[in-house]
Amino acid sequence: MKLTAQHLQQQLTHTGDFLSLTRQYPEGFGTSVTFQVKNLHQIINVNVLETGLIIFEPVSKTTTQDIVLSSAVHGNETAPIEICADLIQQLIMGQLYLAERVLFIFGNPASMNIAERFVEENMNRLFSGGHSQDQGQGAGLINKERLRAKLLEDTVREFFEQGSQVSQNRKRSHYDLHTAIRGSKNDKFAVYPFRHGKPWKKEQLSFLQACGIETILLSHSPTTTFSYYSSNEFGADAFTVELGKVMPFGENDMSKFTQVKSTLTALISGNKLELKPFNESDFYIYEIHQIINRTHENFSFTFADDAENFTDFPKGSVLAYDGDKAIVTEVEGEAIIFPNAEVAIGQRALLTVIPAKI
Repeated sequence: MKLTAQHLQQQLTHTGDFLSLTRQYPEGFGTSVTFQVKNLHQIINVNVLETGLIIFEPVSKTTTQDIVLSSAVHGNETAPIEICADLIQQLIMGQLYLAERVLFIFGNPASMNIAERFVEENMNRLFSGGHSQDQGQGAGLINKERLRAKLLEDTVREFFEQGSQVSQNRKRSHYDLHTAIRGSKNDKFAVYPFRHGKPWKKEQLSFLQACGIETILLSHSPTTTFSYYSSNEFGADAFTVELGKVMPFGENDMSKFTQVKSTLTALISGNKLELKPFNESDFYIYEIHQIINRTHENFSFTFADDAENFTDFPKGSVLAYDGDKAIVTEVEGEAIIFPNAEVAIGQRALLTVIPAKI
């Protein structure tokens, strides 16, 4: 059945299930629609831009924030998708008060449907123009992830620019929600993108703490991740947020994410956030020490496949072999994060991190 704007609106207002529609039409709705929903206290404008892209704006209320909540940049990272799907459903069904402009993004619908990180290429290496660059797979390559990354860039840009038309000096934020491929000694953690000399915002770290996230990884160089794009291009408070381990849809223990969901709900609903004053001793703070890219077909790790993120090693430990080259820890207690030996040649296979201070 062809999806018309009328049918799209009818489906959403009947069920509020934007995720199911996104998965049903992963290549695109072929239409957009704007409509209004009501609850007991307000009217909300709903703007469905495309599959996986939906904006909510309160009517008759002056907003001060533009918030982006993205998930499914990797399609098999399901817990954040389920969190966002529920928030979207509550908003459409009039069950949740809205205080600020919010853009929800399901990044890669096609990869959700095959329960894989991506279809052809890792989308979280394709922002800040990465979709138009040679990523080790040939110059001028066009695939679904590259086209989608460009669409997501344009959508975020337009969303933030439209907010500036509502009022100036607005607060911008972008929480790009993920789950890690493997388990972690620290179950939830966040990557704070490189800020080009600007100070790390302690209030944002207190916000993450309210989400149950007390492990922070400070990035000291530009990247092509989605959160860095929003931070660098638009000055947004942006983070890549890792929530537990990859699980199939319906198999997540959502009780582990109660703090995340309640804090995000409070953020978009305008409820007062009871944030603890920042205390560095409450956090595990790391910075990136080595970035290990795979340069040879023959690439392997020396540690077990189930070694958790933030597992540390003595100085001089061999972590991997890239061809004949041994990758060795340089600092006592240097720890691994995001190991993936199956990445394409030229892409990052591993980060190592060491303790740091703000």
